[in-house]
Amino acid sequence: MAKQKRGWPEYLTNLAIRAVIGFALALPYDRRVPFMGWVMSRIAAPLAGWRRRIRANLTLILPDLPETEIRRLERAVPDTFGRSLIESYSGSEFIARAVAAPLTGDGVSALARARDQGRPVVLVTGHFGNHQAPRAALIARGYKVGGLYMPMSNAFFNDRYVAELRRLGEPLFERSPKGLARMVRFLKSGGMVGMVADHFMKHGQPIDFLGKPAWTALSAAEMAQKYDALVVPIYGLRQPDGLGLKIVVDAPIPHGDPTAMTRAMNASLERLVRAHPEQWFWIHRRWKEPPEHPAPQNA
Repeated sequence: MAKQKRGWPEYLTNLAIRAVIGFALALPYDRRVPFMGWVMSRIAAPLAGWRRRIRANLTLILPDLPETEIRRLERAVPDTFGRSLIESYSGSEFIARAVAAPLTGDGVSALARARDQGRPVVLVTGHFGNHQAPRAALIARGYKVGGLYMPMSNAFFNDRYVAELRRLGEPLFERSPKGLARMVRFLKSGGMVGMVADHFMKHGQPIDFLGKPAWTALSAAEMAQKYDALVVPIYGLRQPDGLGLKIVVDAPIPHGDPTAMTRAMNASLERLVRAHPEQWFWIHRRWKEPPEHPAPQNA
């Protein structure tokens, strides 16, 4: 978990972010969402160095990608992030959009059966489209869904962000020893827990994602095994108009070796990223090497 900071740099950064978000929230929803996408794409991304990071990741994973496509994704990826950010701050307006989003995919019926039977479910997703949309959509449909979140390093921004996540539905569990203990109790009671599984985790295992080893936690698979929970990949796919959403529910991942299960989770997300690369957060340092696992030297 990143160490939280409350210094002057964090305070001023939070003021700037809140000013932009406050202005965006004053706009009608159908103007607010593209506006925030534009701000992140055209202003924040160049200043923060996101375009360089996106280009570096694309060069690593898709070395034959045409220059025109790289430039498109340098703009489109931060746009997707900005839209998702302001949607998460839009409360009931966003929930209404999530409720209207259809549930599609091979796992819809299995998810409904698990709810009716009171069976625990681990919902795995990634930083794709709007990853908060599935939780909001399922809660509104009567599913008992909790969310696991990673606290942000800027404590001022994190306070408001977590408050907004709570508006979309509770319970929420911080990725900390206390939060994880609460999450396990909720899962054992028959709840469904949403987990974002595409974080770099230095204590994980190097499992291929988009053709390169990415250090990935096995915790979702291990938890599912331990508590006999169904594992269901689920995503909030943004529609071509930039406002609509569709909830994609993949078929459950069979229980087995945790590494094999995690590999199947990565493959599920990979399928969508290859089909819609502009909707995944290429800004992540997903393929970096943890310090305790140095890259092998060439002989």
